[in-house]
Amino acid sequence: MNVFSGILVYVVLWWLVFFMTLPIGVRPPHEVGERAEPGHESGAPVKPRLWLKAAATTVIAGALWGIAWWLIASGQLSFRGG
Repeated sequence: MNVFSGILVYVVLWWLVFFMTLPIGVRPPHEVGERAEPGHESGAPVKPRLWLKAAATTVIAGALWGIAWWLIASGQLSFRGG
């Protein structure tokens, strides 16, 4: 895997993991006994904690990238014919 492929795989993994972590722990105002402020979407989360989710995504995507790199470098996973 060259540098460009490695970066591309990491970015794709990062976004996939990020979208999977977004709904975790999200609670709209009506579930926690609050009212949405005027002008806010009623289903918007009270505390989305995006920084925590981005940090967790970075760690998880790094681990998955390491596994993908090992599989490709060891020859156990190949996208070339033959």
